[in-house]
Amino acid sequence: MRAVAVHEDEDRPRVIRIPKPEPAPGEVLVKILRVGIDGTDHHVIEGRHGEFPEDASTFVLGHEAVGVVADANGTEFAAGDVVVPTVRRPVGASNEYAERNELDMAPADAYVECGISGAQGFMAEYVTAPAEYLVPVPRSIAEYAFLVEPISNAEKAIDHAFASRSAFEWTPECATVLGNGPLGLLTLAVLERRFQRTYCVGRRDRPDPTIDVIERLGATYVDSRETAVSDLADEYEPMDLVYEATGYAKHAFETVDALAPNGVGALLGIPEAWTFDVDGGRLHRDLVMENKALIGSVNSSVPHFEAAIESLDSFPEWLPEALITGVYSPTSVEEAFDGDRGDVKVVVEFDCL
Repeated sequence: MRAVAVHEDEDRPRVIRIPKPEPAPGEVLVKILRVGIDGTDHHVIEGRHGEFPEDASTFVLGHEAVGVVADANGTEFAAGDVVVPTVRRPVGASNEYAERNELDMAPADAYVECGISGAQGFMAEYVTAPAEYLVPVPRSIAEYAFLVEPISNAEKAIDHAFASRSAFEWTPECATVLGNGPLGLLTLAVLERRFQRTYCVGRRDRPDPTIDVIERLGATYVDSRETAVSDLADEYEPMDLVYEATGYAKHAFETVDALAPNGVGALLGIPEAWTFDVDGGRLHRDLVMENKALIGSVNSSVPHFEAAIESLDSFPEWLPEALITGVYSPTSVEEAFDGDRGDVKVVVEFDCL
């Protein structure tokens, strides 16, 4: 069968032929329909993030997937069910985090990530997965359900942000997303239903399709070249929630300035090493005296996938079509991974319902 992979001595993905997998007891055989491409995939290809599975010279890519059950193999699923796979798997048969369904909170030595680090990904005609790591999806949203995985990361971060404020009455009204890539736009759509006023910070010139999405969602676009993140509170308003999805390290510290008293910043971007100067004393004082908080969040678990499915099902009908600007077959994989065309969200399509 066909799969899209990167070889250890190469920096470009290509189509390879690998055997069709056979499900072990407790596993399900899934026929993959679509797999999304995001920045993490590019970082894996470039060798900037993740690592190959042990003893493997080729790495099958892809962690944002939707498929249909081809062989339920005696599990609770049935042939024809639409499912999305979660990304993390325990190292070994299981561990305490897996047993609690909290692999998203596990330390690095307790898990591998399909298509990212230590485990083969989903960008293939068929994959197998333990039944407990598959989440059922309504057929009505199957075409766009590969978006469930990135939305689930937003759901987790927002969930943890609210949890960090649960010790007192917190009634947030405004939220800002840093980054107008696909994750930022999907997060904005989630926040739009929970906050009275939303903003999205980017660095793009008009006309631009991401700015169109931002404004169509009812949010305000902020060009960071004109208004720095640290100036958001003065130029617009102090933010109750700041969701950082850029991986730009300075934004973690600028977020403190942007927050309102009692506000919380959720950091999801993963920056490379970078040393720079900050006024640590001022930021420390601001966090303490204004009861502000910063939290880090990565990955997600089954409950967040389930919340993401509900969100995706409630999004405006126009939104997925506005986000998905490139659909490619596996034979066009090089074009699919070409990041110079200005696409918003790209997907590799193996099959359809």
